[in-house]
Amino acid sequence: MSEILSNTHATPELAELSIPSPRWQAAVGVGVLVVAGIMAAGAVSIPGDAGYGGVGPNFMPWLCAAVLGLCGLLLIWEALSGGFRNAGDPGGAKHAQLIPFAWVSAGLLLNAVLITHVGFIVGCTLCYALAVQGLRRAGGQTGLLAPKSLAIDVFTGLAISAPVFWVFTQFLAINLPGMTNTGWL
Repeated sequence: MSEILSNTHATPELAELSIPSPRWQAAVGVGVLVVAGIMAAGAVSIPGDAGYGGVGPNFMPWLCAAVLGLCGLLLIWEALSGGFRNAGDPGGAKHAQLIPFAWVSAGLLLNAVLITHVGFIVGCTLCYALAVQGLRRAGGQTGLLAPKSLAIDVFTGLAISAPVFWVFTQFLAINLPGMTNTGWL
């Protein structure tokens, strides 16, 4: 497996970094082109009736598909013209850190399950606090479950999620799940 991932043009030091071969690098570009094609196929199904300023609702999907397609072509060109040059150390740990992953995953999953029951603000605050716990564990920090640390995480989560909720519900008139029917919580 390591010979598949090693770059044939790389020095021994770079080969140890598991830089994919130009063939695998081109495969990434092809994958990006496939995603761009799927996005373009989805954009076809969106009506193109021009709205205010002559821009219809399908403009952004088409723009995203086009830019993603351009990125895919550039990735393929880069891979076929010598591979990703000056690829640095991919960094990170040699093995996955499952405990931090579990904390972040728990935050995302609990938010998805609870957001309609406890509201956007509480759900996102919980998600933030759990994700930060996971990221701090991944960084090797200690004293994470101390009351002061938890209080800071919860307050920061509230300070982020409450204004987002209010902007979406009060100013943009987009319905997000709230704790009450007033639109403010």
